[in-house]
Amino acid sequence: MIQATGPTAGAAQPHPAPIRFRGGKAVSAVPILFFIAWAIVQSGLLGIGDTAGLVVGMLVGLVLGMLLVKGDWATYADAVVEGMAQKVAVTAIVAWLWAGMFAATLQVGGFVDGLGWLADALGLGPALFPAVTFLLAALLATGIGTGYGTVIAFVALFFPAGVALGADPVLMFGAILSGAVFGDNLAPVSDTTIVSAVTQDSDVGGVVASRFKYAIIAAVLAFIAYLGFGLASSGAAVDADAAALFRAQSNAAGLLHLLPIALVIGLAIRGRHIIEAISAGLILAIVINLVFGLAAGTDMLAFRVAADSWAAAIFGGWPLVQVVPAAAAGVGGSLYDGPVGFATLAVLILLVLGGAQVMIRGGGFQALQDWLLRKVARSVRSAEVTMVTVTAGINAAITINTAAQIAIAPYIATIGKRFNLNGYRRANILDANTSALGYIFPWAGGVLVGYTQMQALATTYEWFTPDMVVEPIQAWPWVFHGWLLVAVFLFSAWTGFGREYTTDRVSKGGATL
Repeated sequence: MIQATGPTAGAAQPHPAPIRFRGGKAVSAVPILFFIAWAIVQSGLLGIGDTAGLVVGMLVGLVLGMLLVKGDWATYADAVVEGMAQKVAVTAIVAWLWAGMFAATLQVGGFVDGLGWLADALGLGPALFPAVTFLLAALLATGIGTGYGTVIAFVALFFPAGVALGADPVLMFGAILSGAVFGDNLAPVSDTTIVSAVTQDSDVGGVVASRFKYAIIAAVLAFIAYLGFGLASSGAAVDADAAALFRAQSNAAGLLHLLPIALVIGLAIRGRHIIEAISAGLILAIVINLVFGLAAGTDMLAFRVAADSWAAAIFGGWPLVQVVPAAAAGVGGSLYDGPVGFATLAVLILLVLGGAQVMIRGGGFQALQDWLLRKVARSVRSAEVTMVTVTAGINAAITINTAAQIAIAPYIATIGKRFNLNGYRRANILDANTSALGYIFPWAGGVLVGYTQMQALATTYEWFTPDMVVEPIQAWPWVFHGWLLVAVFLFSAWTGFGREYTTDRVSKGGATL
């Protein structure tokens, strides 16, 4: 899990030199604000879902920010590198790579075909599929503690099955993102749960128990919403021949891959590292594919050598070696295709965290905190509403929810302690909003990782057409659990529902970061 050792995490860290901008501390937000504006124009107005284009937007924003620096640009450059080197970013990328391999290996083993068979057997139609997908995604995310991994697996496996059966693609994507929000918010092994507890002087067990009531209220309402919209939806425009082909390919044997999924969940619940858990599941999935003939070895790993090369003459016919036309030479298979699609997204996330670090070193976050304490947070009600809204604002700037938590946690602690709010209460406000909005904003890591995975489906299934891909700008209204979780906490902050003070009970835990 993520250790709270980022450069913004603790008082024990040395204080690096501040960055001074022409125009004051607020100018430190220019790189991030430019990126957000770029993302809205590119994805929202122009309808271009190109992650590499967002990378260019963030690069240009960072260059523009540097031009506004007073004095030596080296301090600015150091801050960018410092942000990109945070362990939280590397941890998220590692989770994507492992989850990508795992999901792709289940995919070539026919797990989607198994789901199709199960849906037919249970009479599960397109109206119910989004609601059921939300429940199962929430279960997996709670078990393995990684919303990103859940999004990757469900977009690769459940999304195509639901769309083939006629479920609305946008509703399906929203249901998957909602399940990820639920797990990130509630799972004891989730990095956001741990960070929120530790930074607010609380124990993980107490935090999970105290936030259950908020999560379950939002989840019940979200489930009802997915049922209602599923019944009202006209569904996906799937060609009748394509739908018939999907049903013809349905195969109960694909459900054997429920075993590696259960293994991953079981190991994660027992406290094993997510890399250990997914690696064990991956090995079992490979064994099942080979033993039961669900996929050939070259479906999972293939060295494709050019037919006119000397290597073809020597190694042709060897295991895992395929002789192909020169234009198709390269490495292939699920172990390659699964993680390689996230390379561009990984670069983007690193750059965004570099921009966020510029804002922190430039004093933008500190200025925001000072203004909130001076002008807004004057009563316990306004303080809690401020805590909810400011975490939303920080999430808009920092697209990885754990990184956003680490950045804003000291300010939540400062505001909350000023009004004697219990550590559990502070941790719950912090985690709920960062978990939810990290899967809602179109430029958020959770949304982009799902979109990246979805783009590969057109090359995986003959019946999957490009117009079935859900653009990030389309998904945000349909992440019902995320929106409802934010609404529950706004209601709670305004009415005092669930509010606890330090005098009510003692929250056990470590020191504040």
